[in-house]
Amino acid sequence: MTPFPLFDGPVLGIETSCDETSAAVLDGLNVRSNVVSSQVDLHRRWGGIVPEAASRAHVEALLPVVHQALGEAGMVLSEVRGIAVTSRPGLVGALSVGVSAAKGFALALGVPMIGVHHLEGHLLSPFLDQPDLTFPHICLLASGGHTEVVLLRGLGDYGLLGQTRDDAAGEAFDKSARLLGLGYPGGPAIQKAAETGEPKAYKLPRGLHGEATLDFSFSGLKTAVLRLVEREGAALDVPSAAASVQEAIAHVLVQRSVEACRQAGCDVLTLAGGVAANMRLRSLATETCHREGIRFASPRGSLCTDNAAMIALAGSARLARGDKSGFDLEPIASATL
Repeated sequence: MTPFPLFDGPVLGIETSCDETSAAVLDGLNVRSNVVSSQVDLHRRWGGIVPEAASRAHVEALLPVVHQALGEAGMVLSEVRGIAVTSRPGLVGALSVGVSAAKGFALALGVPMIGVHHLEGHLLSPFLDQPDLTFPHICLLASGGHTEVVLLRGLGDYGLLGQTRDDAAGEAFDKSARLLGLGYPGGPAIQKAAETGEPKAYKLPRGLHGEATLDFSFSGLKTAVLRLVEREGAALDVPSAAASVQEAIAHVLVQRSVEACRQAGCDVLTLAGGVAANMRLRSLATETCHREGIRFASPRGSLCTDNAAMIALAGSARLARGDKSGFDLEPIASATL
């Protein structure tokens, strides 16, 4: 049982905030399906996400993804009792596709709909695999667009303890991978290259080291990788450079998060967001938390990256307490949690 109520009946979740089209069916805490259609191959040619292309791809993929999610859940659309959709933050065009579809489904079915903050979905995602988690606890939310340390006091009661002052951790992976010639997306590319590398081969900066802060800074790391590539040239050991980048990012993320637990008096740390799928980050967090007497929890990899199951969970919790959105729901590009 979670420390918050859940909606009675299957909830259809829809996620289109960036470059992945996802639909899921959640019944209580039972993830009956969670389908993700990735646009990675589409955007790889440009080395990053092109918003207009992302929106068009969502239009093409959304209905097939919803139909697949319903099929895998073994149900038909008329059995859905609630709709949850990411409405903020994200690419406005991409969000609009999901929000428009959610309105259509809610109107046709006569069921309640709720707009969900994308980051709340990530924050609550660990409950899908470990429902015995309790409040309060600390969550490290690390993704391509966000790097934040958040205190979760309860459902909808969140306190920001630390955040990046420049690049997000995912951006640091992407930019470093590009400089090392490893391609896009950077996180998986660096993780793969680092498998045969030596993480202590190159000394790279760990932003704001020694400062009394829970904030992060990764812009200096990007510059250091650029200088490393220029200095070493053809002699650069790319796997070791990748391992060194990965270690620098993982170390500072874990160090700040554990310090946040100490300062807040919490003995539970969760890890969420796309960067949470990085195996070195997960292993370092596990080792450090074990040593410090802190419980560590993170959802399976498929629930770390953008997905509709986490949106369905946040929506289910909101619907259960009586929240709902009207048909005037609009997508919002930037919104605080």
